[in-house]
Amino acid sequence: MADCIFCKIAAKEIPSSIVYEDDNIIAFKDINPAAPVHVLVIPKQHISSVLDLDEENVALVGDILLKCKKIAQDLGIAEKGFRIVNNCGREGGQTVGHIHFHVLGGRMLSWPPG
Repeated sequence: MADCIFCKIAAKEIPSSIVYEDDNIIAFKDINPAAPVHVLVIPKQHISSVLDLDEENVALVGDILLKCKKIAQDLGIAEKGFRIVNNCGREGGQTVGHIHFHVLGGRMLSWPPG
């Protein structure tokens, strides 16, 4: 999608601090971190939100979750604990219309989050 900021990051049209990349997924540091470790994990394929998942792309989310685990391990937050967050829709806190998962850690995270 031409006007999607995350598609532009995935295409490397916009610079980012990439922490993981493969053929289908890219992960980069959040520019406004809410924790000492705050990484966004996105599919390179444009999917607007969880509401747009279907049988053709749902396996990609499973792969993303496995990569979230790997990223947490690689960044040293897996042992103490971390959080994976997906916001869906405006009232759910989604600010970019491209499905993405936040990996947060490096401090004690409180609850409720919002």
